[in-house]
Amino acid sequence: MEIKHQNSILKLMARVVFSSRWLQAPLYLGLIIAQAVYVYHFGVELMHLVQHTKTVTETQIMLVVLGLIDVVMIANLLLMVIVGGYETFVSRLYLDGNPDQPEWLEHVNAGTMKVKLSMALIGISSIHLLKTFIEAPNLSQQTMMWQVIIHMTFVLSAMAMAYTNRLMEAKAH
Repeated sequence: MEIKHQNSILKLMARVVFSSRWLQAPLYLGLIIAQAVYVYHFGVELMHLVQHTKTVTETQIMLVVLGLIDVVMIANLLLMVIVGGYETFVSRLYLDGNPDQPEWLEHVNAGTMKVKLSMALIGISSIHLLKTFIEAPNLSQQTMMWQVIIHMTFVLSAMAMAYTNRLMEAKAH
């Protein structure tokens, strides 16, 4: 009798633990709201650019466009986290046969997500670094040096994650 009782407690505990994944669903909804904020920010910046087209310099246009690209890249990063994270950690999306299903979603796992996210962060960091180089005359050498160091840290971290992921996948096969 006691073994049956322990088994039912273990089964209940397993169900509770497995169901706890749904606690992440509100986090993904929050990221969707954050993405909406970025869409709004993009629209505001684009309208400012259009309104001031006749009075801004080419360098100012370039900086605004780089800012817009930065917003798009962050939105892409959010989308990867929302869709990939939900699919990986919460529940299947059941998009089979949907022509709009992202190709990368078919073979996403936690390791692949980390590498994709680190590559997106490198892209975002690259945009910031390019903006820094454009504004170089107005910045201190120390500021520029730290931005390069931070960027290189992202690059090295991404390489380490990709290498580790590759080793883990090779062991699995």
